[in-house]
Parts: sequence; structure tokens; C-alpha cells
Amino acid sequence: MKAFRIWLPRILSIAFVIFLMIFSLDVFGTGASAKEIAIGLLIHNLPALFLLAIAIISWKNELVGGVVFTLIAIAYIVMVSMSGPFDSNEWYSVLMIAGPSLLTGILFFINWRKRTEDSN
Repeated sequence: MKAFRIWLPRILSIAFVIFLMIFSLDVFGTGASAKEIAIGLLIHNLPALFLLAIAIISWKNELVGGVVFTLIAIAYIVMVSMSGPFDSNEWYSVLMIAGPSLLTGILFFINWRKRTEDSN
């Protein structure tokens, strides 16, 4: 059970980054040049690359992962909420982004808490 608790947030963070990177594949359908596609991929993947760096840092420092993944989820919900009113169907798309990030952050917090309790 301890191994599951330790590995789950790490696997979820990598899966979440891959999930976000899938959204950048829309640049291939634009008929743009190779240079424009490369620039588009880079720009679309900047948030995912940032989260990949956080996931790597969180591998050893779970508190960082807990804070950043939780803040990313909250910031995304606030950003979408500020864009105007939306119906219940749009909440599903918000939860598809914010949900995994929040879950990953909570799991990193749990691991950090258990690790600090075990060391005392």
C-alpha cells in the first residue's frame, strides 16, 4: 500500500502532462509550414513543459508538487470562472483539467505529510 501511495501521484502527474500535450496536436491540421508547426507545438506545450518540470522536482520534494498542482487547479477554475457565466456542460471540461491536477496535488500533500510523520 505504501508503494501505491508513493507512486500514484508521480504516475498521475506524468499522465496529466501527456494529457495536456495531446491538446497541442491540433497544430498539425492547420496546413502550416514545418517551422510554424514547431513554433506552435512549443507555444502550446509551454504549460505542459512547466508541469513536467514540477513533476520532476516533486519526485523528491512532494511539498512542491502538492502546492503547485493544487494552485494550478485553483487558478484554472478561477480563470475559467472569470471568463463569464457558463452552463453545467462546461463544468465537465473544467473538471477534466482541474480535477486531475487537484487530485495529484492532494496525493503529493498526503505523501509529504506521511513522510514527515514517518521521520518523526
